[in-house]
Amino acid sequence: MIFPIVIISSWNSITVNIKSYLVIILLLECLLLGAFLVIDVLLFYIFFEAILPPLFLLLGLFGSGGKVRASFYLFLYTLFGSLFLLLAILAMSSIIGTTDFEVLWKSSFDYYTQIILFCGVFLAISIKTPLYFVHTWLLKAHTEAPLGGSIILAAIVLKLGLYGIIRIILPILPEASMSLRSAVFVIGVITIIYASFSTLRTTDVKEIIAYSSVSHAAVYLIGGFSNTIQGIEGSILLGIAHGLVSPALFIIAGGVLYERSGTRFIYYYRGIAQIMPLCSLLFFILCLGNCGAPLTLNFVGEFLSLYGVFEKLPLLGVLASSSIVFSAAYTIYLFNRISFGGSFSLFFQENFIDLTKREFFILLTLVFFTILFGIYPNFILDGIHMSVSALIMAF
Repeated sequence: MIFPIVIISSWNSITVNIKSYLVIILLLECLLLGAFLVIDVLLFYIFFEAILPPLFLLLGLFGSGGKVRASFYLFLYTLFGSLFLLLAILAMSSIIGTTDFEVLWKSSFDYYTQIILFCGVFLAISIKTPLYFVHTWLLKAHTEAPLGGSIILAAIVLKLGLYGIIRIILPILPEASMSLRSAVFVIGVITIIYASFSTLRTTDVKEIIAYSSVSHAAVYLIGGFSNTIQGIEGSILLGIAHGLVSPALFIIAGGVLYERSGTRFIYYYRGIAQIMPLCSLLFFILCLGNCGAPLTLNFVGEFLSLYGVFEKLPLLGVLASSSIVFSAAYTIYLFNRISFGGSFSLFFQENFIDLTKREFFILLTLVFFTILFGIYPNFILDGIHMSVSALIMAF
């Protein structure tokens, strides 16, 4: 669903090298599908790494201003983390004699081996998620990437971290994930609070949405480690919700507004609601989704994730729940500065028209699914309930 949206949303912004842009996008789609479909941990690593060169080219060829720096940040950070994942996979292979998921799930490593393997896998996943200390690449990548690159990063590439937790860490390294759970929770809570405060002081619209991505990613990460059915189901739901809302916000910030004004500096925008009422309406619904308001899928995912954390460690659950307050603060503050906050600047007046049909239907699709699954999340929950229960039983 996301890749057609990527291509249609880049209709006006990509005007040169269109063929190479489409080749990179479709190659990324194939590699990402491969990463989610393989049932061998070494093949998962190969696909996990293979998405880096196309992303590197996408940023380096089609990005803005500091695109070369951003593409190297993305490449080197992720490559560094993935090397530890490769070492962990090779260690698993040498101990068990295979890299097949099914066999690895049914075999068990001793406690200290699990701890060492956990550190290797978790480092790769924490860079991909990303967590505090290793998050700088994401901000640069999101800010400098073309619109399509931002959508793919937010909607799909970051979910590889969550997938790695559910696929590798929880079933293969259960003892390590239980004993190191509190450390993961602490890192997650630090990430949530740091990203939320950083969002309040940032002036680049795309960077604000990137920081909010970091905060939401930390919530679904700690939900995944909660070892409760609610927490793991919530982390999956929040991952899907973030994959719907975040691309839509990037389309508004990096597509609709940037194409009309040529800037992402937030102080240039005031009173957009006066001349773009339809855009402001959809933007408001998406902002409500981003701060986890009821009737959106984000609310269900965030509630279940935080419930799972609270059930295991109440104090850290309360601190993690601050994400609800912070996300409401920075999202509504963002919306208020762009849509209201005084009369509209005459500098942009003649260029600004409301949403075109193309932009409207892209955003409507993402809003529709966010609200549909928010009202009736059982569409997803019924499908994952048995698998999550089996994952908990494996513990």
